[in-house]
Amino acid sequence: MPANKNALIRYKTIDNCLSNRYRRWTIEDLVEACSEALYDCEGISRGVSVRTIQADLQMMRSDKLGYNAPIEVYDHKYYRYADPDYSITSMPLSKNDIEGLHEAVDMLRQLQDFEQFMELSDVVSRLEEKLALTGKTKRPIVHFDNVPNLKGLKWLGPLYAHIRNRQTLCISYQSFTAREPHDFVICPHLLKEFRNRWFLYGSRQKDLVLFNLALDRIIDIRPSDSPYRDNPDFDPSHFFDDVIGVTKNSGLKSQRIKIWASAEQSDYILTKPLHPSQRLLRRHKDGSCVVEIVVVVNVELYSVLLSYGSGVKVMSPRCLVREMHQRLSEACKMYDESRREDFD
Repeated sequence: MPANKNALIRYKTIDNCLSNRYRRWTIEDLVEACSEALYDCEGISRGVSVRTIQADLQMMRSDKLGYNAPIEVYDHKYYRYADPDYSITSMPLSKNDIEGLHEAVDMLRQLQDFEQFMELSDVVSRLEEKLALTGKTKRPIVHFDNVPNLKGLKWLGPLYAHIRNRQTLCISYQSFTAREPHDFVICPHLLKEFRNRWFLYGSRQKDLVLFNLALDRIIDIRPSDSPYRDNPDFDPSHFFDDVIGVTKNSGLKSQRIKIWASAEQSDYILTKPLHPSQRLLRRHKDGSCVVEIVVVVNVELYSVLLSYGSGVKVMSPRCLVREMHQRLSEACKMYDESRREDFD
């Protein structure tokens, strides 16, 4: 059962009292000490009752919170710890605590590219060593998709810190199509990952034009003296509501896209929707279905649709149908028998 803040203040106060072997503590003394602590920490002036402190002592004695405090009464009046070295602040973690810590660390290590986590990882590792955990090597149970040594990952930690500190940056960036790097003075807002590739969203400082920069194309990052500016048109909580992937210009509007899926692909698409806006329009007797999503048309959308091959067909809007037809036709030409010699 979770303890509220006031209860934790009382437990800590009782612990401090009982750890002090140079004074005798009656129940009235503990009531007075806890009342003063609550007033100092929370401004609560009504104090606490004897019954509340008696219940706290019973809770600390029990294993409900894992304390198992050796509280004893002597001379039929005074309270103390039977073990003079005991304190709830120095108690070891339970076996369940340690197992939970292991599992949490295993999952958090997937974020090892963030410098901020590396510091936490070091703390946890030292804690595990200090507690003399079992030497068993556990096989991982959860594995996230991760590609180590991706170019640009070194910028994750610094960019995270700059966003948190609202630091305007001068970023040297070279796109795949550019011959030379170009400098941007950017107010960074958000880091976003898509398919193991990281992107920075930021606004150009002079006019708040929103940019989306791939971290693997960043050449250098330097702090700028230009003041940081928020972009009122960029709300990271909702900006991606109608987006698959990361590409979205401010002027792009979402469209209703109707998609037919074959019987083989229907179960996959229905159990793992293409987008949170997806809704089922029809389910046919042969197992195929028709779904609708409301998203902006971008390169990631084409990539997702093309990945299903002949298992899906765009039904509307017409402009998307034409573009899908053209892309698939060009792909078919790559496998034309007459061009097979190109691959020999």
